Amino acid sequence: MAHTQVSADNSVNEVVLEGRLGGVERKILPSGDEAVTFRVVVARGPRERGPSGRVAVDALDCVAWRNEVGRRVERWGDGAEVRVEGAVRRRFWQGGSGPVSRVEIEVRRVTALR
Repeated sequence: MAHTQVSADNSVNEVVLEGRLGGVERKILPSGDEAVTFRVVVARGPRERGPSGRVAVDALDCVAWRNEVGRRVERWGDGAEVRVEGAVRRRFWQGGSGPVSRVEIEVRRVTALR
């Protein structure tokens, strides 16, 4: 795998999402670390419609490593409207059939909107 070097001075990795919570789940990883995983469902925009004619949405995978963020997400639960702030991360681990990776939003702050 080729590695690309990027100057930290020229990089920005900040994500802000506003949408609905879904699939909230607390997980204990093989390493023993604990995380709360969830999705934030966001509309793509009024002009982008799916096959049924409804507004198209994206369900973006998120992870909260900080306990205070995870507890808030668990308390609000599926369907809550939230604002999420964080960064895009790619995690790697060893799966049953080889290396596995996942791209997700690592959440540092979450706020209830309603």
